[in-house]
Amino acid sequence: MRQGFPIATRGQSIGLLGGSFDPAHAGHAHITREAMRRFGLDQVWWLVSPGNPLKARGPAPMARRIAQARRVMRDPKVKVTGLEAELGTRFTAETLARLRALYPGVRFVWLMGADNLAQFHRWEDWRTILSLVPVGVLARPGHRMVTRQARAAQMFARARIRAEAARHLACADLPAWCFVQMPMSDLSSSSIRAEGGWRGAAEGRREWT
Repeated sequence: MRQGFPIATRGQSIGLLGGSFDPAHAGHAHITREAMRRFGLDQVWWLVSPGNPLKARGPAPMARRIAQARRVMRDPKVKVTGLEAELGTRFTAETLARLRALYPGVRFVWLMGADNLAQFHRWEDWRTILSLVPVGVLARPGHRMVTRQARAAQMFARARIRAEAARHLACADLPAWCFVQMPMSDLSSSSIRAEGGWRGAAEGRREWT
């Protein structure tokens, strides 16, 4: 294992939450805690990306985003990482393939909000992602109907696991995905930037919806 990489042992279930985290905020922390509880995860790793291929504007410097993320998410079971930069991977499918090779026997679960499920079919090699790891989808404001309307959800309807069985997602036969409802936050990184940058991101000034 490379120096500085998170430690995980065979048989553990690790959630992976990727994104630019520009900036990380209380909503990210909330969705992480819910994911650990709903999907029965041993750890969650935040994958702070060098940049999002679907976004035209580049994010803030990576070191700044990682430092902010560590201020926001203070939990020994959550590791804030720059693994994609370390691995030299650009797309999620590449990252997952490398992590599976580096951590044999570890059960990874890709985590995303329902807003990302709506555009999941636009991701590079998105079908490959579903062949590599199960996907846990968490509710987001304004996306209550996404499990019916999203192209990926429609194409892989038979691979959906009932929310009542969410804790078994990490062990499910592939492809597999599960959508769970949860108390929601309307915080978003884009709204924080639009309102004047990163002030108040850690505190989560808005109420849950």
